[in-house]
Amino acid sequence: MPHEILEILASAVGVACYAIVLNTRGKKLLFTTIGGAASWSLFLAFKLFVANDAIAYFAVSVLMSVYSEILARRLKTPTTTFVIPSLIPLVPGRSLYYTIASAFDGQSDVFMDRLFDTLKLAAALALGIIFVSAVTRTIFKVKTENNNQSK
Repeated sequence: MPHEILEILASAVGVACYAIVLNTRGKKLLFTTIGGAASWSLFLAFKLFVANDAIAYFAVSVLMSVYSEILARRLKTPTTTFVIPSLIPLVPGRSLYYTIASAFDGQSDVFMDRLFDTLKLAAALALGIIFVSAVTRTIFKVKTENNNQSK
């Protein structure tokens, strides 16, 4: 079994477990699990074409946020039900671990480089979510205003 397939399966299982802890059931559990597998699959795909992890994180975050917004509307549930678990595989835990390890080892130059990289990845995730949320809110606001004017 290729290494990437194992990573995708591990992402799906990890997200499913996280969603179960959050008391997610039924279709919502299925879609969050699919979202976790999709987010890691998309990240691996973007890594083939983009050398910068932060750009790949941002792109996947945008796509998974759109996925979550669509599911939230269809299943009449908050967007966070899908977006948070779906992006769990991308949380920069490894990067954070090595950042803290270099701090404890007294490697201040390495610590600063790793800290900057970790913050870059976290910011890329957050900005992707915020971007899609802002666009979605604007679209629905304009749509509501147009509906109110036409009445």
